[in-house]
Amino acid sequence: MCKLKAPNHTSIETAISALDSVRLDESIINQHIRPLFSKSLRNTKAIYLANHSLGRMLDETEKDVLEGLQHWTYGREDAWDHWFAEMQSFREQTAALIHAESADCIIPKSSAGQGLRAVLNCYDEPIKVLTSADEFNSIDFILKVFSQRKRIQLERIKSEQSNDYQMDDFLNALKNSPTLIVLSMVLFTTGQLLTNLKTLIDTAHQQGVLILLDLYHAAGVVPIDVTELDIDFAIGGSYKYLRGGPGAGWLYIHPRHLDGSLRTLDTGWFAQDQVFAFERPEIPQYATRGNAFLESTPAILPFYQARAGLKFTLGIGVQRLRNYSLQQQQLIEHLLQPYDIPFLGKTGTRGAFIAIPHPQAKAITTQLKHTGVICDYRENLLRLCPDLLNTEKELAIAIDKLSKILRTM
Repeated sequence: MCKLKAPNHTSIETAISALDSVRLDESIINQHIRPLFSKSLRNTKAIYLANHSLGRMLDETEKDVLEGLQHWTYGREDAWDHWFAEMQSFREQTAALIHAESADCIIPKSSAGQGLRAVLNCYDEPIKVLTSADEFNSIDFILKVFSQRKRIQLERIKSEQSNDYQMDDFLNALKNSPTLIVLSMVLFTTGQLLTNLKTLIDTAHQQGVLILLDLYHAAGVVPIDVTELDIDFAIGGSYKYLRGGPGAGWLYIHPRHLDGSLRTLDTGWFAQDQVFAFERPEIPQYATRGNAFLESTPAILPFYQARAGLKFTLGIGVQRLRNYSLQQQQLIEHLLQPYDIPFLGKTGTRGAFIAIPHPQAKAITTQLKHTGVICDYRENLLRLCPDLLNTEKELAIAIDKLSKILRTM
């Protein structure tokens, strides 16, 4: 094990430098990482297990956002130079996170749903779209609306085994010749991590089918290499595990689709070749590669919101975060078993949260909140998501409170 340097918590950089490549444990986290979240952790007695929803903010984020505002306040004539640089940094860091070939494969969007619409609106004729019945509400809603308006023909696959999709569920559906598959790497309902995606992607490509992966519940908690997977598109954002709040979404497009062969209706003046030239030719002149998928004036502050979380995640390393997450999930499993509380999946087959099936999941969530445990539910599933700021003691207290609530039902 590497010997840790003396703690210095003046910045994320110094904390990461002090950690070096050491394996994470609770004492190291308390010493080097928790101080970076002093404001989020201050004066709160609640046990926060909704880290799969709104990720806890780093102290540096507040300073970063103020920096973005100060360019507006004090340097209006140069503000866009700074803002463009921050947008480029966001694209570079996100590309590094998912191992995209280059930063221009990342197109900033205000949401993952906006990224999905940009892809769907590349087609002038209705296309066949294959998806699961467990996509996040926004993605599910957009697909249903496009289907209702006859813009797509939609096929939704439900797992033959309750709450457990098999790759054959999607491979068998390829016989219906879809144009595009839209699928989450980690399902937001059950937390299931879809494995062997490479087989589906390769088989789909052999039949001329394109793949769009929703990485929102995977980016930052599961190592991802979009280049190795060879996916065509991906959507995601910083709201959850990347601790960047709302608005910092993105669309990934494989370089083979950045040759001008795809053009989306979701466009605007930032997709022009010369943004500030203010030329208006009769035939639109698009920027090259990923810039052609930009839209109108982008929201700037989300890039600053996302800065600290991306720096933190890349600095610690997704694999190291994943290892610690698996350790915490294993502890929760161990804590649940004496109470005979069932849970879905097992360590290594989930993203970052554990789903507990119960017909009164909503009521349980409310009661847990009254006892100081913050989690959430989807349908009849209670969702518990620890992160590296949660202590073993907190997890034990939360499961004990859950067991007491369940005994009354």
